[in-house]
This record gives sequence, C-alpha cells and structure tokens, in this order.
Amino acid sequence: MVSSRKNDRVMITRTEITKVLQNPPLDSEVTVMGWVRAYRGRRFIALFDGSTSQTLQIVVDFENFPEELINSIKFHSCISVTGTVVKSQGAGQDVEVVAKSLEILGENNLDEYPLQAKKQTVEFLREHAHLRTRTATFSAVFRIRHAVAYAVHKYFNDRGYYYYHTPIITGSDAEGAGEMFRVSTLDPADTPMTEDQQVDYNQDFFGKPTNLTVSGQLQAEIGALALGKVYTFGPTFRAENSNTTRHLSEFWMIEPEVAFFDLDNDMDLAEDFVKYLITYVLDHFAGDLELLDKRIQDAEKNLPQAQRRPMGLIEMLRFVVDNEFERITYTEAIELLRRSKPFKKGKFEFEPHWGADLQAEHERFLVEKHFKKPVIVRDYPKDIKAFYMRMNDDDKTVAAMDVLFPYIGEVIGGSQREERQSVLLERMKEMDIPEEELWWYLDLRRFGGAPHAGFGLGFGRMVQFITGMTNIRDVIPFPRAPRLAEF
Repeated sequence: MVSSRKNDRVMITRTEITKVLQNPPLDSEVTVMGWVRAYRGRRFIALFDGSTSQTLQIVVDFENFPEELINSIKFHSCISVTGTVVKSQGAGQDVEVVAKSLEILGENNLDEYPLQAKKQTVEFLREHAHLRTRTATFSAVFRIRHAVAYAVHKYFNDRGYYYYHTPIITGSDAEGAGEMFRVSTLDPADTPMTEDQQVDYNQDFFGKPTNLTVSGQLQAEIGALALGKVYTFGPTFRAENSNTTRHLSEFWMIEPEVAFFDLDNDMDLAEDFVKYLITYVLDHFAGDLELLDKRIQDAEKNLPQAQRRPMGLIEMLRFVVDNEFERITYTEAIELLRRSKPFKKGKFEFEPHWGADLQAEHERFLVEKHFKKPVIVRDYPKDIKAFYMRMNDDDKTVAAMDVLFPYIGEVIGGSQREERQSVLLERMKEMDIPEEELWWYLDLRRFGGAPHAGFGLGFGRMVQFITGMTNIRDVIPFPRAPRLAEF
C-alpha cells in the first residue's frame, strides 16, 4: 500500500479510477485501489473502485510476483496496485496499468462468498443486499440515486427555494390514513392504562400519541406561508402491509410548498422539476445509464415483442424530457378508461368508475397505451382525497393532481391547498378530524392566510424510473418492508 507521512501520520494515497480513465496520465506512475471484478489468465485484472461504471485493466506479469500472491487474487478481492499508465493494446479500453507492485488489502474466500463472477438475478442479489452494491448494476443504480438527490437540491436552490427541515416524529397524520409507526418510550410489558383501560399517553415521552411522519407537507406549509418557497427532502414512513414492487415502509419524499401558487402553477412546477432531474442524470451519468440500458435489453431479448419495452431506457428518458406531458381531468380519465378495449374485454381487475381511485393498471393504460407519454390527471373527487385539498367550484372535486409515468404509475401527488378557513373546517368535520389536533394548521388560515400549493414526489419511484429497475427495493440501499429489516 502506498502511503505518505503528514504530521507524523501515515496517510493512504491513491488515484481514483475515474480520474485515470478521464484524463489518463500516460507513462506516469499511479496507485489505484479497488475490488477485482474479473481476473483472466492470471494476467489481466478488471478493477473497480465505485468511482465510475467502468473498470480499469491491470496487466500483471505473474512471473514477477510470488505465486502465492497471484493465486490469492480472487473475484471481489480488494487490492492495491502501483504501476505505469500506458495505452492499451487490447480492445475495450483506451489505457491500462502495468503493475509494478501489488498488495492484497482484503482477501475473499469464494467457498463462502455468496456472489459469483457470473450474472445473478436481482432477486438473488436482493437477498444479499449488503453485498450487491459491488455489482456493476447496483453500483450504477446507487450512483444515479446520488445524482438525483444532488439534482433535487440544485434545482430548488437555483430557483430561490429554502430547504425546510420538517420533523420525523409528529403528532399529526397528514394523510389521514392511520397506518403509522408509533413512537413511544412506554414499557410494552407494563403499559400504563387509564381508568377506562386506554393507554395513558400522558405518561409517555411527549405526553401524547406520536408517530413517525408520513409526510412533511403540513409543516412545510408553515414555511411556505412565511418564506414563500420551501421544500422538504427526507425520510417518511408508512406502516402499510404492502409487498409490492412500488411500496416501501421507509422511503424518501420531496415536497415543495409555494405561496401564491394555484393548481396550474403546481403542475408546471412538477413537470419542469422531473424533466430537470432526468436531464441532469442524462448529462452527467451517461455511462451508468448506458450500462443499465444494456442490462434491460439483455433481459428482454428473449421475451415476445409485446412484452418488451417500446423504447430503450435512454430513448425513453429523452422522450419524456422532449415532450409536453398530457393533462386531463379525472372525469376525462374515467371516460377514456371506460371506452377502452381492456375495459370492454374485461381485462381490468378493478372497474374504473367515477368516484373510485385510479388503480395502477388504469394509470399505466393511460400512460403506456393511450397517450404513450407521461400524464397529469387533475380535479379528483373530494371523497377520495385528503381534507387539505382546495374545493373546486363544483363542490364535487378538489384541485388535486397526480403525475403518472410509464412502468411506474403515480410518481407525484399534489394539490392546491385549501386556504379558506371556513371550507377547511367543513372538510375536517366531514372527515372526522378534530380541530384541536390541528389548531396550528387552522391558525395559518386565520392569521394572514394565502393561496398556496405543493406536491410530494416519491424519490424512490423517480430513481426507479430513471434506472429502469422493476422493483423499488432495488433502488434504495437498505429496503424496509413488512418483515424486512435485516441491517
């Protein structure tokens, strides 16, 4: 291992593989460190260090190294190599490093190691999620996840939004769903009870029932009605017993809230925002996208044509960026679904009818079959939406909108918020939401209320779409779902 001394401390020095490949210092000596992705003929090592989707070829003259050392190099062993950067004589890479010295930093016992050099299914890798990031696919996914997260902050910062930290522990349920994780310090084996045999939360840490948040929206409205433009970006939690490819129990949400916004402003912001995120990844992480694009093509090449994606991954991303999203009302969506061939032939599992929420199969039909591009559906029936959404003049619908994407369905849900105190109070009564629980939320209307709007973007679903992964558990390093909390 190459090291240097700094203030009498030994410090590791190395060059990242991405820097070697981007600006190759020909004929100079470098030290690179990483994991072995392939080892051919005891001569050629494909080395990766996570800095890029590409590997760096290391050329080893095994006659110049102890045989024991050469034989100890295995798949996913961690090694340090010092050598000279030269033009490559072989195909597939521009430069390579001819090894002068080699050190094994971490051995790997292949008899016990669950991963192998051959391709393995994402389902198998999901069972070994603590090791899967070493594979080309998952290292690309998580680099892109980083890219999207960075782009979120850059987008809002460059447009004058303030990053507003909302609480993870909350006493309110923004969605009214009731499926929340309880936060408590009470002893479950000796829970204090009231005279009427209810849990005595007065003795709990916060003196009241509290939960992990399902959304930072209500608190973000506090920020918007003082700072003008804010956004949250943090973890949220749903205690839903859902084992699907689109749901997690712990996931990240992006929630902008903007004063003096109506629903049309909100839809414009949503469309511009997601196009920006996609464009950022296309511009800065093309290599990772190309790798994932090829992965999808390889996976689908033996499928019937009807089951393949109509476009490649990169082609689809560019198509979304280059085309305006279709905008329709909920009522129009229901009419389209009821006129569709799948409905007439009884192919839908759930019947689309006015007053029922759109199911994933309905969303995907609208996006993938009918319009063949992202769709924004607006003006939903009030009975299937949350209490805080602004009532429309028809007294039947609210100023809500959902953004629907191919293969994923809903990625964004938003609305213009109800700023009229009297209407908000009436909606809360209709939905049995006690005024005393949200007194502070009502104060935002009583004292200088203003029109405002916002939305929530499921970060995981956005990453899922950009990477082309079919299961949301594959775009988060540590997935949490029912009976899944291994590490």
